[in-house]
Amino acid sequence: MKPRKIKDNVYWMGAIDWDRRLFDSLIPLPDGTSYNAYLVEGKERTALVDSVNPPMADELLSQLEGVPKIDYVISHHAEQDHSGSIPHVLRKFPEAKVVSTPQGKDMLKDLLGIAEERFHPVKDGETIPLGGKTLKFITTPWVHWPETMVTYLEEDKILFSCDFFGSHIATSDLYVTDEGRVYEAAKRYYAEIMMPFRNVIEKNLKKIDGYEIAMIAPSHGPLYPLPSFILEAYRDWVMGPPRNKVVLPYVSMHNSTKKMVDYLVSSLVEQEIMVEQFNLAVTDIGKLAINLVDAGTIVLGTPTVLGNPHPLAGYAAFLANAIRPKAKFISIIGSYGWGGKTVEVLAGLIPNLKVEVLEPVLGKGLPKEKEFGALDKLAETIKAKHKEAGLV
Repeated sequence: MKPRKIKDNVYWMGAIDWDRRLFDSLIPLPDGTSYNAYLVEGKERTALVDSVNPPMADELLSQLEGVPKIDYVISHHAEQDHSGSIPHVLRKFPEAKVVSTPQGKDMLKDLLGIAEERFHPVKDGETIPLGGKTLKFITTPWVHWPETMVTYLEEDKILFSCDFFGSHIATSDLYVTDEGRVYEAAKRYYAEIMMPFRNVIEKNLKKIDGYEIAMIAPSHGPLYPLPSFILEAYRDWVMGPPRNKVVLPYVSMHNSTKKMVDYLVSSLVEQEIMVEQFNLAVTDIGKLAINLVDAGTIVLGTPTVLGNPHPLAGYAAFLANAIRPKAKFISIIGSYGWGGKTVEVLAGLIPNLKVEVLEPVLGKGLPKEKEFGALDKLAETIKAKHKEAGLV
């Protein structure tokens, strides 16, 4: 794809990865993704903002064919989907300097072998004039690595935000046109890589509040010509309270746990509580992460396997512990054959969650009257707890 004009002397470059379906050998990409780079041409100097994933370096280099000189390559983030093609750019433009945070410099040296003399490290708030275009660098640590920064183009009021506000979508649309689609993709993106650093991201959101932003240009997904759309969404995801919602990931081997899950879902609905149910044997983990963003309560359903929770339930607990949702309550339901330590093992997998543990409901074999009564009580308890917490 050819470069696309955003503003006078500001162009989108990069690559659209229509076929990629997995990121970091972990994160599902149902809609593919894009690797956005940007060219900013001043009267005196030219800067390339970020690069592309290395397998698509040739596409970026072809877009740079008509560019006579690059003075600066801005590296917001050392992860290879952003920085991996920088060595190719440096070979094409031997006088270019890599602009990064000092910590970013160290990481790029380690990850890509870029020589010390190729760097121009910058501090928070530092600027580089290009001639009629001024780049201001704003450090945004833990969005989502410790070395990250964003760049503000002062004259055009464009925020080049790197992973901040990004979305994994492969689309020919340069700008957001389908807000519903982008909202879900951006929420998935936030849930999977940003939510663990929610408290730091809140500080970074407040940090950029002082800038007049006319457009946000992320490193993945379409650009935001109406920045309030994604800024308001982030403020809700980061700072808003959880909702009157239960997220119920579960796995069942012989239908006993499934019967308990189905009964609890019905009971919760009677209590006017929204429920999102996920069968871990088939679910898209990204969908689960999206719903954990604003869940008030998590209920994990699992059978007992050789005295322990099912491995898929253990994985779900590990995931929740890693991404640290703002849920206030958690419980466990499931069945066992002869005993075990399901509750103790799962509890040990979620030390990062600041939640109140509600009374688990475990039954031997198929659920019976006793277990169904306990599930009704659990639903009533969740409603009461949500009301006390102001979620209802």
